[in-house]
Amino acid sequence: MLIYLGLSALATFVAALILALIGQPPLPAIAHLVFAVGILPLIVGAMTHFVPVLTRSSRAPRHLLLAPLLLQLAGWLVFLDFCGDAPVGSTLAAAAGTLLIAGWLAGWMVERARRTLGRPHPGWRWYLAAIILLGMALMLVPAMTWWPEMRPQLRLLHLHLNTLGFIGLSALGTLQVLLPTALHSPDADAARRLRQHLPVACSAVLMIAVGAVTWRPLALAGAVLLAGLVLAIVRAFLQRYGWRTLWDDGAAAALSGALFGFLLLAGLGAAHGLGTLDGRDAVSAFVVACLLPLVTGALTQLLPVWLLRGKRTPRRDRLHAALRCGGALRTLLFVSGGFLLGLGLIGGIWPALLGILHFVLVLLHSLATASRSAHRSENIL
Repeated sequence: MLIYLGLSALATFVAALILALIGQPPLPAIAHLVFAVGILPLIVGAMTHFVPVLTRSSRAPRHLLLAPLLLQLAGWLVFLDFCGDAPVGSTLAAAAGTLLIAGWLAGWMVERARRTLGRPHPGWRWYLAAIILLGMALMLVPAMTWWPEMRPQLRLLHLHLNTLGFIGLSALGTLQVLLPTALHSPDADAARRLRQHLPVACSAVLMIAVGAVTWRPLALAGAVLLAGLVLAIVRAFLQRYGWRTLWDDGAAAALSGALFGFLLLAGLGAAHGLGTLDGRDAVSAFVVACLLPLVTGALTQLLPVWLLRGKRTPRRDRLHAALRCGGALRTLLFVSGGFLLGLGLIGGIWPALLGILHFVLVLLHSLATASRSAHRSENIL
């Protein structure tokens, strides 16, 4: 399931970049293709994988593992609705279904945390906060229909709660656990940072979301607060590992690049708040500069583990090494492409497309090589 969700997310990235170059369908449809069809199911699938680890409990129940597929179906409904090819009310139905699944997932998380022997890792609270903000964003969908005169403000609030809230908190919480794992060097301070930073991160997201539709200085203050938190994480990583270690490891380079993409988004958001940049460009920049390095970095580390479960083996190490190849260069392409898109330059799509296609080709070649290796081993046995 997780392998399928990862490949699906990559496919939506490629499709979205190509559709953006063509100029059809409109940007809201393309954005929902990425967020609702690709990213939301992947993040929820990752949560069902990580929460049992963080709470030292058994694997997620089978019925919960179906949640990402249901979310993906709902995402397709929304995408088709924005393209004008779905029945009336499809988006409302999809939002209602997604909200029910979000509540189901949140309840499961709380139950697992309560049943933990000892104290659960604080990373699970970042996932719970992300799900809560997702629920808030979904509740705004019917409100847009009931109060059409408020639709622009509600849409902006919905967008911020989804991107900075659900995706942002999920990303920042996961990064501080996943990057040390990728470097095989546990970070003893990660749990402390996660406990201290969560209230700050939630406050910053709410300040940005509410301020964007009410009072822009509040949004600017939230952007500064969020940027300060991300800089604290970057500083902690640099002090612990050094820039050379982060750069030389393909997975760590991509995950670190996602943090710089997040900082870029905060800067673009501030510029939008001051009226110097178009907010629509910030959405494209967020996808390219933050989500692309985040997802490719996470899959670089996690796909070999999901594919070859159990103890670490030379075969898994070879797959990890293959996927890490070119990670730093891809990250530069993603961040530079996102920067250009943030400035309103459509040419930023080309470095992003080059980077994601390179990762897909490396991934497919690695999987084919691993499959042939496994087939030869079976023949020898």
